[in-house]
Formats: sequence, structure tokens, C-alpha cells
Amino acid sequence: MIAKSLRVSLVLLATASFLSGGSFNEQAEKDRVALQNYMLKKFANPAKDGASYFPYTTADELKNKMMPVKNLEDFRLGSYAFSKIGKAQYDEINEMPPYEDAVDEGKELYDGSEILKKCFPDPAIKGEYPKFDEKTKEVVTMTSAINQCLIDAKQKPWNEKKGDMTKLQAYFAFASREAKKKIDIKINSKDAQEAYERGKKIYYSQRGYLKLSCANCHVDGTGRRVRNEYLSPLLGHTTHFPVYRLKWQGLGTMERRIVGCERNQGEKPHKPNSKWMRELIYFMSYMSNGMPVDGPDVRK
Repeated sequence: MIAKSLRVSLVLLATASFLSGGSFNEQAEKDRVALQNYMLKKFANPAKDGASYFPYTTADELKNKMMPVKNLEDFRLGSYAFSKIGKAQYDEINEMPPYEDAVDEGKELYDGSEILKKCFPDPAIKGEYPKFDEKTKEVVTMTSAINQCLIDAKQKPWNEKKGDMTKLQAYFAFASREAKKKIDIKINSKDAQEAYERGKKIYYSQRGYLKLSCANCHVDGTGRRVRNEYLSPLLGHTTHFPVYRLKWQGLGTMERRIVGCERNQGEKPHKPNSKWMRELIYFMSYMSNGMPVDGPDVRK
């Protein structure tokens, strides 16, 4: 097992540290770098370091089914970054990506709406969200921004988990990927910093009747197998949404995936546009700062 001292030092320094002056993202940067270092060390040589990081995985599995991760950007692929079989299946599926039609439909939604074009003049905006609105003192996700745009124009908001919402987000993500945009989340004030810290606390808090936190699976548990799938890393998690999940047979937003995770934890899911959800996504997105936008993408 990972020693408690190592876990404290590497797993994002989960104690809040509020700062004065202009360095509102100083603690967040420490968290982000710590996560990067931890993941790179954990997957540098799974076969060699299995006793430290994968105590319940056989030597044969570590040698023949997992592979080292040398490049930080590879974590945008989730578990496919280190799963040999998973990566082969992923590459095969992406020969004819199942989300291509959704990207085209999202472009049609955008091109056919003066309202959306006025709210989002440049569609290559995936890396900019979520944002902290200094006027409302609230985190604004891409999902909430799109629906607010529609509401302000006296139109009905879209489903926050699937449907037209995911099609438009797929187009925004694709445009961002084509423009080689990177995740670039800002923390420019004390209020934004506090929202980040609340999101971090959510991520590391145990919940539900299973008493699990997000970090149990996606930091400590990354690379461990649940049935036939490996648990994916927090690092890179938000880079590739919306995703087409084979389980869903369709696209879903980040909010949809988190709701599913909450159910798996034995917890009553939070609403997709709740403050809780938006601040959690704010924290998760900051952890992938500097990584390339890689959406939309496909997952099992």
C-alpha cells in the first residue's frame, strides 16, 4: 500500500491553504504539479513498481497487460494510456469514431443559431471552461453557460446530460482540438480560490453507503482493475468530454458521467447544474491545466 506520508505529500495536498495577494492559484498549482509527478512516477514502470502502487495486481498482468506512461499528455487518454488491450481497442474504434455525426450536428446547431453565435463568437472554447464569474461569484461550466445563453434569449434550456447539449459541446471540443487549444482554467480571486478549494474537498471526501471518494478510484486507485476495466486517472479526465460511451450508445457530458459515478458510490446524485457539481468540475478541470483538448472522445 502507498505509505500514508507519501499519500499526504503527493495526493494533492488536500488541506486548504488560502493565500493573500495575487497568487490565488498558488496552492492549486502545487496540487496540479503534485498530481502530475505522482501519476508519472506511478506509471513509469508498472512491472517494476507493482508492489508499491498495484499490490493486488499479478506480476503477469503488470508485465503483459500494462505499459509505462512516459509522456504527461498521454494521460488525456485515460486508462488507455497504460492498458495495452484497452489502447488497441480504442485505436480500432477510432478508425471510425462514433461521435463524428454528433460533431456535424453540433456545427449545424451553432451555424443555424444567431443566439449561440452571439454568446460564443469563437467555437474553440473547450479549454476555457469552467470559468469563475466574478459578478455572480459562481463557477460557470460550459453546460451552464450554454443554457444561460438560451434562457436569456427566452428559449427553453437543453438537457444537461445528453442530446443537443452534447452535440454542441462536441462541436466546441472538436473546434478546440483542431485549433490545438489547451486546458486553461483561471483562478484570479479569493472567491475563485475558495470555489476551487470546495471542489477539491468534494473530490477527496468520502460519500455514499460505500464511503468512497472520487480520489479512492481516480488517484490512489488509478490503474487498479474493476472487473475487466482499469480505473482512469484524475489527470486528463476533463480534456476529452463530451464522450461517446459504448455503455450509453451515445454522447454524455461531464455532468452525466459524474452523476453515474455518484450512483456507483451509493450516493444520491447531485443535480447537474448544482453549485456542488460546478465547483467539483472546476477543481477537476484545473488539474488538467496545460493539457491538450482531446474531445470529443470515446470510452467504454
